[in-house]
Amino acid sequence: MKYIQLTKEQLEELHHEFAQFLATQQIDAKEWKDIKKNRPEVADEELNIFSDMVWEEVLTKAKYVEHFSKSSINLFYCTDGVIQRIMIKANNSTIDLTSQEGIQLLLNKPKSKDFEFFKGAKKYAKERNLEIFDLILKGASISKEGALYQNFEKFVKE
Repeated sequence: MKYIQLTKEQLEELHHEFAQFLATQQIDAKEWKDIKKNRPEVADEELNIFSDMVWEEVLTKAKYVEHFSKSSINLFYCTDGVIQRIMIKANNSTIDLTSQEGIQLLLNKPKSKDFEFFKGAKKYAKERNLEIFDLILKGASISKEGALYQNFEKFVKE
């Protein structure tokens, strides 16, 4: 397995897509129940294959990834060849960048001495999607629009 198996909740959300996947394997609902009951290793393998397909599609579409901690924000822009990063560090220990108040302060006063910005880029050390997946496993999340990255990219270019 390339990634990790989807959770029960994720599979429930993708019930229709999973049913279609099973249909492409010529497995109907009755046969799936039988496989789960009598051949759990086969059921597990089908779930692994489906999970990898879902992860691959999600990660391929991902362009922006964000990771927040109390004292820093890491914003990533994932292109085909390189991953670009903007890191925002809070220099004031009373600022919590995981809170709405901390983010609002950053948005209102990004040039204050309370914040430092760093920008960099690197080629992927391994396959693009695996690197994005590693970021997710470390607590990052995919941002559909990348609004924070785009906002601060303009700021760090100044």
